Amino acid sequence: MATKIYHDSDADLNILKGKKIAVIGYGNQGRAQALCLHDSGLDVVVGARRNGESWGQASSDGLKVAEIPAAVKGADVVMVLLPDEVQPGVYKQQIAPNLKEGAALEFAHGFAITFKCIAPPAKNDVIMVAPKSPGRMVRQTYLEGFGVPSLIAVQQDATGKAKQVALALAKGLGSTKAGVLETDFREEATSDLFGEQAVLCGGVTALIEAGFETLVKAGYKPEIAYFEVLHELKLIVDLIQAGGMMHMWDSVSNTAEFGGLTRRDAVINDESKKAMKKILEDINSGKFAKEWSEEWKVDLKNMKRLEKEESEKQVEAVGKDIRALFERK
Repeated sequence: MATKIYHDSDADLNILKGKKIAVIGYGNQGRAQALCLHDSGLDVVVGARRNGESWGQASSDGLKVAEIPAAVKGADVVMVLLPDEVQPGVYKQQIAPNLKEGAALEFAHGFAITFKCIAPPAKNDVIMVAPKSPGRMVRQTYLEGFGVPSLIAVQQDATGKAKQVALALAKGLGSTKAGVLETDFREEATSDLFGEQAVLCGGVTALIEAGFETLVKAGYKPEIAYFEVLHELKLIVDLIQAGGMMHMWDSVSNTAEFGGLTRRDAVINDESKKAMKKILEDINSGKFAKEWSEEWKVDLKNMKRLEKEESEKQVEAVGKDIRALFERK
């Protein structure tokens, strides 16, 4: 059965007209979504720390701002757009005591609900609208008159209108122009984590670093290695995103295509796939969520150590120097 894709005609923005929407968190996604919803004619208030950086930014952007408890109080939709590690504490201390019965609690990622970091009341809708793009592109695409694709999910439908509210929010972001797919919180959370860890963030950076180190250790200039395994990566990804794998193969040289198709299994092989399977098992079992939650308790100490190690690698230093050469004066 083909997956249904929702568009503008499937969503009614009027469901949210006259409703108070509280956006909690004004970072990458929070700012983009708050501005898009505001420009779609909705009543948006940003919840932030008084006199904090987010407070000043939201105010200068022309949005209403209030401290989180005041923003949540009386809100018909509360959008929790804080980092995963911050959500449980803020929810318990500032959102839950002020959450109106029947209000929709909305997330852009399924982690907190899937792994029970937050347990919403039974009398509230729990929904998700997850744009498949960084916040910057959510906003830029909206301003261009279009939108980025989004996923929606309903975890709890206390009012009988949860899905309608989710679709209306997606429309307010411009996503129904591009297309909206329905999922559930667990599927979104676990697939998203897997994609980040095995491919998009973890897998790609490990592949780049391994390729760079292989060339440099073999005597190649670091600058040449950087161009070959990192700089050109965006060109290849852009081709794949524009038209799929075959579009990329059709766009590169026959030498690149033959070499890639005949040699890639030496790098991504059965052992690699076993490791990917283990990553997915750790996500689905909750092992990763437990490890990540424990990291919150030590103020991300291990992650900060790994960040420092990453920043000191040769490929980072070489890349910084090369990118500086292309800066427009």
